[in-house]
Amino acid sequence: MSEQTLLQPIQAANSNKAQESLEKARIAHEKYLIGQQNQDLQEAIEYYVDAVKYDPSMPEAYYRLATLMWEQGQISLDTAIEQCKTAVSLAPHNINAHLYTGFFMKLAQDFKSAESEFKSAIKMGKLKSARPRLILSQSILQKINNKDGNINDYLSFVYYFLSGSLMLAWDRPSMKMFYKNISDDFSVFTYNTIGKFLEKFKLYPTAENLYRKAITETNHAEIFYNKMGDLALKNKEMDLTVDCYRRVLEANPLNREVLVKLATVLQTYFPENTDETIDCYEKLLEFDIDTPQIYYELGHLYLKKEDKINSISAFKLALERDTENPFYNNSLAYAYSKAELYDEAIEHYQKAIAINPDKEWTSIVCQALGTIYAEVKGNIDAAVSTYQAGIILDPNNYDLYLSLGDVHMAAYDLDNAIRAYCDAITINPDDYRGYSKAGIALWEKDYLEEALVSFHKAIDINPDNEYAHNNLGILYLDGLGDAEEALEYFENAVELNPSYTLAYFNAARASQAMGFINDAANYYQMAIDLNKITQDLDEEDIRTRLHKLFDI
Repeated sequence: MSEQTLLQPIQAANSNKAQESLEKARIAHEKYLIGQQNQDLQEAIEYYVDAVKYDPSMPEAYYRLATLMWEQGQISLDTAIEQCKTAVSLAPHNINAHLYTGFFMKLAQDFKSAESEFKSAIKMGKLKSARPRLILSQSILQKINNKDGNINDYLSFVYYFLSGSLMLAWDRPSMKMFYKNISDDFSVFTYNTIGKFLEKFKLYPTAENLYRKAITETNHAEIFYNKMGDLALKNKEMDLTVDCYRRVLEANPLNREVLVKLATVLQTYFPENTDETIDCYEKLLEFDIDTPQIYYELGHLYLKKEDKINSISAFKLALERDTENPFYNNSLAYAYSKAELYDEAIEHYQKAIAINPDKEWTSIVCQALGTIYAEVKGNIDAAVSTYQAGIILDPNNYDLYLSLGDVHMAAYDLDNAIRAYCDAITINPDDYRGYSKAGIALWEKDYLEEALVSFHKAIDINPDNEYAHNNLGILYLDGLGDAEEALEYFENAVELNPSYTLAYFNAARASQAMGFINDAANYYQMAIDLNKITQDLDEEDIRTRLHKLFDI
């Protein structure tokens, strides 16, 4: 007896089991379509999977399973398309296989391929091609909405929509489908089609009213709340957008598409709703799709809540799934630095820099790493090398030149500090910060005239910069001995910032030099009072100066 003969009873038994599973799956699937109960959805998926296990050559199981698994968020669009293509390869003349393949291609906005599949189904169905014609009309309308449609697109939409509607009489499967729930399914299709048309012509209030009506008159409020939410988002009505998406999730907590949209809207427009956004992302993790990106978003949300431990955990989980992602390394490094775990932060900043996905982005990471070397580790050489590496990557990074100048100033390397600040000014001559910092370095170097020019330029660019006013006053008072000119700048600084302790102290010194004893006393007293809060100065020194005003 041959091996094939021995296998025949097993194959026959498996074929029977596959048919039984398929029939049970169809029943559960139908119950789900009518009642929208998640239990029926899960049951249908299980039976379709069993059908494929028993008979891998059964095309119907592939495209129906793809539909349900995609709807639940268990597979991506690309995977759903591949499963449907498998069904087409198993049964090239199966109309439904082409229909479902085209449907997913349409969702992926591959309209050309989708239309090809729908037209194949129309050609096979002939007079019984109502469904593919109607679905093709929807695809053309979506293409029109996503792109600028031409007159041929509009004519094609009208042709396939009308011909599909007329051919329902010859398409028994479609008639059977509509007969089962004609008052609901056909009205859903009609509301959907008319709503899209109204949106295309920017009749948004009319479209919104239509969707509200559809919510009350069909059993598919989820669909139309979703559409209302999308329409509200387009019109920047954010409160309505969030309310609609929440209502969708009340009806179907497993709607992955809406969870993503709600999380994105909350994160972008309602940053105070951090807990709800976190809840959305945690639900999305259950689908096991795009989990690294979800953990990455969660990490930033936890950072916003100043939950350092959970932010580190989230970024680490993202990195475990994508170890070579520079953005995940950078965010984990930042979370470590917020938690004052600087050695770990340095490790991941270095990893992000080594991967270097983009020179401008990497130069910003160099600045973050250099700041840790300079301000935390006190390693000036490492800081300088890191900043210089960032400048090589992006020679136009203004902030990097300022940071390089600052670290040279901290080491009292005045020549290199001045050079770095001047390079910053060359790159962006309209930013006051470079002039202010250069003025301090030039003053320390005893280049008084150049320092005066630099501070005056900083004030010209930004008259509201109280620090430049104060520093310019110091130059006039201590450099040129011009107390009258100096006092004017100190008073400007105090006016701009009434809590500026040092400016009051300097105003007192200038007033004292001019012989205005009472004014000087008042300024010294203000400096003492403010210094109790700011702790900027030595209080004993201020008191000594105040008392000397009245020494006989």
